[in-house]
Amino acid sequence: MMSVQLTDILHIKYPIIQAPMFLVSNVVMVKEAMNSGIAGCIPALNYRTLDELQNAIRALHEAKVEGGAFGFNLIVNKSNVKYKAQLEVLCHEGCDFIITSLGSPEETINQAHKVGIKVFCDVVDLNYAQKVERLGADAIIAVNNKAGGHRGGMSPENLIKMLVAHCNIPIISAGGVGCKADMDKMLNYGAAGVSVGSPFIASEEANVTEAYKKACVDYGANDIVMTERISGTPCTVINTPYVQKIGTKATWIEKLLNKNKSLKKWVKLIRFAIGMNATKNAATKATYKTVWVAGPSIEHTHAILPVKEIVKKLIS
Repeated sequence: MMSVQLTDILHIKYPIIQAPMFLVSNVVMVKEAMNSGIAGCIPALNYRTLDELQNAIRALHEAKVEGGAFGFNLIVNKSNVKYKAQLEVLCHEGCDFIITSLGSPEETINQAHKVGIKVFCDVVDLNYAQKVERLGADAIIAVNNKAGGHRGGMSPENLIKMLVAHCNIPIISAGGVGCKADMDKMLNYGAAGVSVGSPFIASEEANVTEAYKKACVDYGANDIVMTERISGTPCTVINTPYVQKIGTKATWIEKLLNKNKSLKKWVKLIRFAIGMNATKNAATKATYKTVWVAGPSIEHTHAILPVKEIVKKLIS
């Protein structure tokens, strides 16, 4: 049993969080994560209704085992109109932790702490890390430039070492872990644990298409590119022929409209809606429009495996 801070915070065997992934993460994956001695996390937005979210929480409570933990990811800015209701459900039903993204975590921290839920906050720089620490966050999720999806701008080593030197709460590294050697590096830099996403896309338990899973097997780190065509904010995807065809930059009209402050937010909302729909279709149904989100850690994905086998690769 490894002895680092994340294991102590969540009472898990190994210092790993199965990262929350839009459309990918689900109850079955998190159950297997807990059975494997790690923590699992699901985006609250993976559930269309509050009843579905509530049912997922209750199913995970029933499946909870010693040495495992579960949590949910909350988008805490105005783009998530369900945020307050989702937070209320999470606090009422209970979970081990909440990971906040894209906004101020103050309300989440205050409400979650009242019912004994830990709160970890996504950050990409020191300024925001120190803000969430002052607000009472229990740990920091340090999103580096090797993460999948919306990533940070700093290398894992530089980001972890900087945050460890200037913050007084645990630093959990997110991005760039696909095998045990990668995890060991993050821990040696001073991280209290790691958040791992992309390697679990190609798991038997993931509710995405076999084509998406196989892409994570067939492509590698050099096939990951940044695109502005999903949410308007640069996001990492697999460089499929379709991505090459449509390009990775915003269209000329989007660039033009983005120069207008009053129109910029609406352009971004429209791009987000179009991009998310394309991503959902690519992940969940057969389509030639293959926009598959992933990070460079798929370099170490060589087969579609059960979650428990993926965990074994990370710890041994």
